[in-house]
Amino acid sequence: MTAVTLHVDLGSRSYPIHIGPGLLQQKHLLRPHVAGRQVMIVTNETVAPLYLEAVKNTLNGLEVHVTVLPDGEQYKNIATLEIIFDNLMAARCDRGTTVLALGGGVVGDIAGFAAACYQRGVPYIQVPTTLLAQVDSSVGGKTAVNHPRGKNMIGAFYQPQAVIADTDTLSTLADRELRAGIAEVIKYGLIRDAEFLAWLEQHVPELLVRDPEALTFAINRSCQAKAEVVAADERERGERALLNLGHTFGHAIETALGYGQWLHGEAVALGMVMAAFMSSHLKDLSTADYRRVMDLVSQTGLPVAPPAAITRSRLLSLMQSDKKVSAGTVRLVLLKKLGHAYLCDDYPPTTLDDTLQHFQITD
Repeated sequence: MTAVTLHVDLGSRSYPIHIGPGLLQQKHLLRPHVAGRQVMIVTNETVAPLYLEAVKNTLNGLEVHVTVLPDGEQYKNIATLEIIFDNLMAARCDRGTTVLALGGGVVGDIAGFAAACYQRGVPYIQVPTTLLAQVDSSVGGKTAVNHPRGKNMIGAFYQPQAVIADTDTLSTLADRELRAGIAEVIKYGLIRDAEFLAWLEQHVPELLVRDPEALTFAINRSCQAKAEVVAADERERGERALLNLGHTFGHAIETALGYGQWLHGEAVALGMVMAAFMSSHLKDLSTADYRRVMDLVSQTGLPVAPPAAITRSRLLSLMQSDKKVSAGTVRLVLLKKLGHAYLCDDYPPTTLDDTLQHFQITD
């Protein structure tokens, strides 16, 4: 397997995405993106024993500091953010310091937000070690922490210097985390790439057993789609909002259950199924295509039914706090057809109620 390099075209803020095996040891990929003499590696308790030494060896000769965070979505908050700030200040890190995020989506989001804030902004590099982070959260510059009232409500758009996605790190990924990442891969097929969606329907078994060629193809195709969307709409004023298919439902489910109870990809998977049902209820998506969405998500082993603990009033209240709410209306990403998503805020209220009822989300 050979490495692939894509580019996110953002003018002076453009950066490469390197995808392939063995990249953690490739000094020529990492070192050019380190701005100064100091590096703060931000990782977590799960990833550090696996990959921290390899990254430190690649950074040999620089002044390297390490922040090891607890692992889990429940720690993606301001209190954990302050741990990074405390360590940056204790190490007397200056404005030339590069923050390196080594881990999954939580590490990437919180380290990126710390980099955006520290001394009003220092460079950072994304080194994602989960499938979800490699295909989605590490690309595009969305950084954030959660608030008890809503997911990713406190953050910034802040682009990395580079994304280095070493596919070898997926060999140590838990099966549940792998499936959660596939949810975001499916999303790209649903919103803009019907051909890729059809490929996924045929190749989910290979992805689940971590076939290197299938994984590399899926990561490459997903990152290419994300890079194109971000280049066209960096700050989510239009097309980029389509990347949130299933996320308004999914974020509300994550928050209602308590962060960490369901993985992000699990909640998004159910959210995409709910959005597909609502699209079919609006007569945009055929019943047969809705079944295709259901079958693909089910084949991946992701949830297609909500947890019993979710109530209608709680879910609607949290959806009203979503970042995509406009003038009090919950804007949803729905499907005109498979491979064609759109942003909708003029649906009949009964359609949303019928969707929740169909999934037995009641008070």
